[in-house]
Amino acid sequence: MTQEAERKPARVVVVDDQTVVREGIVMLLGLLPGIEVVGAAGDGEEAVRLVAELTPDVVLMDLRMPRCDGVEATRRIRAQHPGTHVVVLTTYADDESLFPALAAGARGYLTKDADGDEIVRAVHSVLSGEAGLSPSIQRRLLERLADPRPAAPAEAPDGLTVRETEVLVLIADGLSNQEIGRRLHVSTATVKTHINNLFTKAGIKDRAQAVRYAYEKGLVRPPAG
Repeated sequence: MTQEAERKPARVVVVDDQTVVREGIVMLLGLLPGIEVVGAAGDGEEAVRLVAELTPDVVLMDLRMPRCDGVEATRRIRAQHPGTHVVVLTTYADDESLFPALAAGARGYLTKDADGDEIVRAVHSVLSGEAGLSPSIQRRLLERLADPRPAAPAEAPDGLTVRETEVLVLIADGLSNQEIGRRLHVSTATVKTHINNLFTKAGIKDRAQAVRYAYEKGLVRPPAG
């Protein structure tokens, strides 16, 4: 008997707030070797409760859900039930979805265009102590490592978030909204939201004031010479 045949099926809980999507994932997983679906949840609160009740090996976790999103649910599951691993399965692959999920303790990250084989590989990879990342997510991580971001101060002024501070520094560097979006791997609409938020917090009215504010707060330094 092969090692694959001897291996017990991975006990999996599926979490997604869209009923049709959740039921479709459960149906797909039911057809795959090496996977046993033991439960399904419609939000993060229910996911945490099911993990406590069922002690699954792996949770396939959506991110954007009501009541308790996937990042918070992942954080709670990993803190309370370290024997259960989390693989994110989401529509979103932007930095603002990916990195908080990994920081919360997710060991895998797939987008919903993943096929059954990819899901099985990711599940068994995390159970073997490896990362269960899709090729596109691996590329994004490598790009991020090769593309250093502006350093944010230990304590950002006026309650700015780390991402708002990054956007402010890039404004001071003369980048347009589109260029900032490409640099941070987010949409132009997301950049505009960050700019509106930081302008409000810092009492800034335009980009010229933003540049002056960035220098005054020591977020950027004048060029030498």
